[in-house]
Amino acid sequence: MREIALDTETTGFDPSTGDRIVEIGCVEMENYMATGRVFHRYINPERDMPEAAFKVHGLSEAFLKGHKVMAEEIDEFLEFIGDSPLVIHNAEFDMKFINAELIRLKRKPIPMSQSIDTVAMARKMFPGAQANLDALCRRFKIDNTARVKHGALLDAELLAEVYLELRGGRQRGLSLAPEADGTSTLVTRQSEIRPPRAHAPTEEELAAHASFLEAIKDPIWRQE
Repeated sequence: MREIALDTETTGFDPSTGDRIVEIGCVEMENYMATGRVFHRYINPERDMPEAAFKVHGLSEAFLKGHKVMAEEIDEFLEFIGDSPLVIHNAEFDMKFINAELIRLKRKPIPMSQSIDTVAMARKMFPGAQANLDALCRRFKIDNTARVKHGALLDAELLAEVYLELRGGRQRGLSLAPEADGTSTLVTRQSEIRPPRAHAPTEEELAAHASFLEAIKDPIWRQE
């Protein structure tokens, strides 16, 4: 089963007021595990960068001007995600921005039904607990020390690991595939040998069995 862990960075909170996507990060997963294939682009938003947004992701207007605009990247993005489910942390936010860009380019919006919201999954699993990405990384002991600022690809990679844990975690010992260090996850154990137990019938049991056989009318084993 193919799924895409996806994250975006933007100039703000609302595309209806002119905010735009400035970075997209996607991580391909199969059977809840990252395959190593990614899609990552910085996007020229064709506008200024508000100071508040810059403090979040550190992407300046000057830096982004050196990259392509969304119209030049959209085809590769759509080809990469295809019709696979999109695993997104707070899906409503990212889907709102992605669809605003698609509508701007006169493309068909992506239905919300194609998204999987890991915030909703986390809140259902851990009611009342923090559900942000950093909190979930701490809960599942996922190393997020490289996350000094928000970054779409790094966050998508962390999200792929969080999603695996929200789905139940990796079942070590059930796979024959070798790990990264070359060792196998197959675990064997020597069973304890026990002496056989006696199962001979008692005299009472033999008598009861004989009585039962005598009660059977015209059994086939007595026919000639």
